[in-house]
Amino acid sequence: MKTPICFIALLICAQTFSQEAMRRWRKLNQVRQDKFDLVLPEAMRENQIEMWIVTNREGNLDPLYTDMGEGYVGQNAYYVFTDTGEERIERAALGVGGYLLKEGRTYDYFGSADELKSYVEERDPKSIGLNISKNFGGADGLTHSAYLELSETLGEKYAQRFVSAEKLVSDFRSRRVASEIAIYAEAGDFSYTIAEKAFSNQVITPGVTTLEDVAWFMKEQQFKHNLGSSFGMPSVYITGPDGVEATSSDRIIQRGDVLMLDWGVGLMNMFTDMKRVAYVLKEGETEVPAGIQNAFDQGVKVRDVIKKTIKPGVTAQKAEDAIYAALTQAGFNQMKGFNKFTDLDKTDVIIGCHSVGNWGHGIGPSIAFFNPVRLGYELKPSNLISIELFAYTKIPEWGGKKLRVPLEDDAIITERGIEWLYPINPRVLVIK
Repeated sequence: MKTPICFIALLICAQTFSQEAMRRWRKLNQVRQDKFDLVLPEAMRENQIEMWIVTNREGNLDPLYTDMGEGYVGQNAYYVFTDTGEERIERAALGVGGYLLKEGRTYDYFGSADELKSYVEERDPKSIGLNISKNFGGADGLTHSAYLELSETLGEKYAQRFVSAEKLVSDFRSRRVASEIAIYAEAGDFSYTIAEKAFSNQVITPGVTTLEDVAWFMKEQQFKHNLGSSFGMPSVYITGPDGVEATSSDRIIQRGDVLMLDWGVGLMNMFTDMKRVAYVLKEGETEVPAGIQNAFDQGVKVRDVIKKTIKPGVTAQKAEDAIYAALTQAGFNQMKGFNKFTDLDKTDVIIGCHSVGNWGHGIGPSIAFFNPVRLGYELKPSNLISIELFAYTKIPEWGGKKLRVPLEDDAIITERGIEWLYPINPRVLVIK
């Protein structure tokens, strides 16, 4: 008896989906093993934390839940990491279970949440790091009620040894391993290919397509490829002589519009953040108007200066100072605040080269005025960073008003400096 063709097709389809699900799971396991083996020991020791407890509750998971390996969580669950003095950090999952977590083989011991007190007493750590942070949410997963319960469970002796794991979490997340960087590059490929297709005549028909239509196209591509986002609706907007006119709204795209987008995708716990710029040709035009093209070119020059200037081994603040000094020497004007451009004939510039990685705005070292705490963190090889800038240049076609050109793509800091992870924005995209 022959097997029906439709049944064979279903089997092939099922295998395809299971292979992609397993592929992503295996890659995340590799990341976790590498991070626990290579990054966690130095992060715990540099921050003088002997034990790190990451607490989860059903329905209220810590931001590091995926980093830890996920698993089934009941009323209380703990991932516990102990520096015993050996090369390898000891790992335990108490009150966390499930097939996938155990098959990942990154934990030494699985036990009950009720074992936490005896587990801690047996190891008697001098310091216990908890995810408490006033500066960034990614390191602030411990709720007040969970803190009180943890204090009661472990008793006064160990409650006095609680310390914030804020810097530990930043270091653990922002120092990347090769398996993690490979995933980020893959996420970057999704980001720019979807964005550049969105800003093309495949999606946009001048006089018909709305900004919202473009944003929903991008959302649909995320749904199709099972991609997440840390920004919600993509920001698709029009910038005119008086600034931003409309964002992801029912505004119809017209000829002569300068279009911009800001968005990112999430893939296997890695989140991107990037921008693109496009121009909609007017009737009779064959290329981008000279003033708009010049403004974009000035932004590219700024990006080149930033790329050449950033090096590891200094604080983000020192890197920012060096960047602005190099930009000033190159003839650009440093703005004193976002959108506070001048009437000077020079291009005004402000940068926001922030950490990226496990969220669109990461929690590692940041060369960005809006991340004052992380300006004090040292740039390390393997840190992922968004090279983000805003350049304001006068446009003759606009009577001398300035066009804000935003450029942003994601990169990695290496011993050599900045290296791109995917093809960056090379030009103004043209919509005919």
